[in-house]
This record gives sequence, structure tokens and C-alpha cells, in this order.
Amino acid sequence: MTTDQKPNLRPVREIVPTLEYRTIHGYRRAFRVAGSGPPILLIHGIGDNSTTWTTVQTKLAQRFTVIAPDLLGHGKSDKPRADYSVAAYANGMRDLLSVLDIERVTVVGHSLGGGVAMQFAYQFPQLVDRLILVGAGGVTKDVNVALRIASLPMGSEALAALRLPMVLPAVQLVGRVGGALFGKTGVGRDIPNMLRILADLPEPTASSAFARTLRAVVDWRGQVVTMLDRCYLTESVPVQLIWGSKDSVIPVSHGRMAHAAMPGSQLEIFEGSGHFPFHDDPDRFVALVETFIDSTAPATHDQEALRNLLRTGVTEADLTGPTGTRAAVLDAMDTDERSAT
Repeated sequence: MTTDQKPNLRPVREIVPTLEYRTIHGYRRAFRVAGSGPPILLIHGIGDNSTTWTTVQTKLAQRFTVIAPDLLGHGKSDKPRADYSVAAYANGMRDLLSVLDIERVTVVGHSLGGGVAMQFAYQFPQLVDRLILVGAGGVTKDVNVALRIASLPMGSEALAALRLPMVLPAVQLVGRVGGALFGKTGVGRDIPNMLRILADLPEPTASSAFARTLRAVVDWRGQVVTMLDRCYLTESVPVQLIWGSKDSVIPVSHGRMAHAAMPGSQLEIFEGSGHFPFHDDPDRFVALVETFIDSTAPATHDQEALRNLLRTGVTEADLTGPTGTRAAVLDAMDTDERSAT
């Protein structure tokens, strides 16, 4: 006699992230936390907030403690007149983890959050187990022209105009029409997320914080902060890069360049995805994060090894990948303006 056997599936319970607050240096910081186990820190991009991670946070919380903060100036966090540089954001992540008694963490950063994650690893290597960079900013100067325009002085005036009656609905209508016209192109995939972020900006303190954050990393010529000259410092850190092949904000070529400049890193390209691959295919994203964590040992911070790397610096021999990509990295390091952080 035969019986039908059902696959041995792991029971899944819905874990809804809880919104919590901590006051640090006098400012209220919001974050969403869910699950238990090894900690993961999810850092969102510019103008966005922690809810962008909700789907993947819920899934990852089956195995991990997942913390998704609202960066200062974003979401439910305070929006003071403050320092919104990537270095300041990295400090903020250090302080939040300290308050939560978390000593080491796997850091996942998207867009601006990827630049913050890289800066966090640079400033506080002893706190980092692994790095996962998703469509990360700060590789080289190329960036969507809309962000270059928004960084100009009149860009703030344009954001202020969103507070006028019917302006935001009109922009959203044009965006929806554009999304339908561009369909499954990178622009078409990214427009709905851009409209979602835009809806939060009419509030004066939010638009001011957005402008300050943007101008800390972008001007009319493009991104003004680059990580390429320090990528070699991740030599002992497991790094997973994730990019959408149709990213209309930060080109997929940046993922290939970062991969070439980061010894031992892994690169996964989501074909057809735009700037938010974790929205386009959250199940694949979660599986990739879990596999990466399961297959890598946490970084071991060695201060003497770091000293030696700093003394040696980056050389052409440290780069990997196709000749064209290596040449692009070297050219960017020679010509791009670099962060002096």
C-alpha cells in the first residue's frame, strides 16, 4: 500500500515588526524590530523609511533578530537641523545598536543605506559580521539625473511646491502614466517606489532633511562620495552585492565595479529588477541573504592586519574581474571626487 507523503515544510508563523523608539543625544529614533536569533540591521535609502523592508523583515525574522531603523530625518524618527552625512548616519547606527545591547551585526544597506553600511564597516569594523549591499550608493559619481537636479538650490523649492493644493496628486498621476508607458523597463519598475517616497516629502521638516541628506552625497555632477578607494579594507569581511539589472537610479555597472574592487565579494544580479530588487522578488532576496549568512563565517577583526592594509593601500593587483571593469574602477579612482571622511 502506498501513501502520499507531504513535503516536510517548516511551519511559518507571521511575525509582524514592532515599531519602537529610543531617544539618543536628545533625538527620538524610530526602528522596527522582529524575530530572534543572530542580529541583522536593515538600512533604507534616501527619502525612504523602515517600512520598505516589511516583507523581507517578516520573512527573515523567522530565524533572525531583524532591526530596521528610520534614519534620522526619515520616517518616524526626528527631523532636526543636523548633520546628515553618511559618517553621521554610521555613528547613529553604532549608537542605536549600543543602546539595544547588540555587539555585532550583519548589515544590509540599500541605496544611500548601502553607502551608510559601507561607512559603518569602515568606521566600526569590530561591529560587523557581514555586509550586504543592495543597489548601493557611493561606488562612483554616476547617478540618476533627477537626483542631480534635486540637489540644486531650486530643488528644495520644487519639493516645497508639493505642499501646494493638487500639486502632489498631479505629480503622482503623471508618474502612474509614466509607469504604465515604460512598463517593465527599469524606469517603469522604479516609478511606483519613487512616488511612494515622494508622498512623504511635502511635510516641511521631511523635505528639509531630504535636501540636506541629498546634498551631503550628490551635487549637479553626480555622487560626491565614493567607496572604491577603500573597498580593499573589506578583505576579511564577507560581502554580498545585490543589484537589479534594470536599476534606473544606480546602474548595475556600479555593482560590477564594487565586486571587482572588493576582494572575495559575491555579486548577484536580479535580471529585470530595478532599484528595489527586494520588492521585485522578496522570496529570492530572503533566500539569498539566508544562504549567504549560512555559508560564511562572521568577520574577525584584526587590528594589526588593518594597519598593514592601510599602509599598503589599494593596488591594481587587488582588483578582479574583466579588464574593462577593472579599468573603469581605476579610472573612477583617478577622476572621481572622493569623500575625505
